[in-house]
Amino acid sequence: MHKILFICHGNICRSPMAEFVMKKMMKDAGLESQFEIASAATSTEEIGNPVYPPARRILAEHGIGCAGKTARQMTRQDYDYFDQIIAMDRNNLRNLKRMFGEDTQHKISLLMNYTHRPGDVADPWYTGDFEATWRDVWDGCEGLLENVMKS
Repeated sequence: MHKILFICHGNICRSPMAEFVMKKMMKDAGLESQFEIASAATSTEEIGNPVYPPARRILAEHGIGCAGKTARQMTRQDYDYFDQIIAMDRNNLRNLKRMFGEDTQHKISLLMNYTHRPGDVADPWYTGDFEATWRDVWDGCEGLLENVMKS
């Protein structure tokens, strides 16, 4: 089983969106039994909080539910357990490096690096543009799915 962990600052917007988009893509491709997909935060600010309402709404608009998801912080055990750790932006990468040091197992990458437009996933906490974040997450997850299917 291949295990993927999506990471953002608070685990209430971007990383849970990526988690549930990827779960849907895996299910639609008939691959859900071959993957474990989760998400977590680099910070403690939102621990225990549900997915942010506008993020829940945009997922629901696309027929994707996220009921029961609450924010949690990534742990050292997560680094050891997951095969891939996919960060939403470069700030997350810096935070992960502070938390765990060097990525000696080469597990950490940026979601948008799986697209033709590398960079950061738009952060709707600051932009308020959940549609732009949806497009980034969808495109990144499509590219990631394509990448893991080649492996």
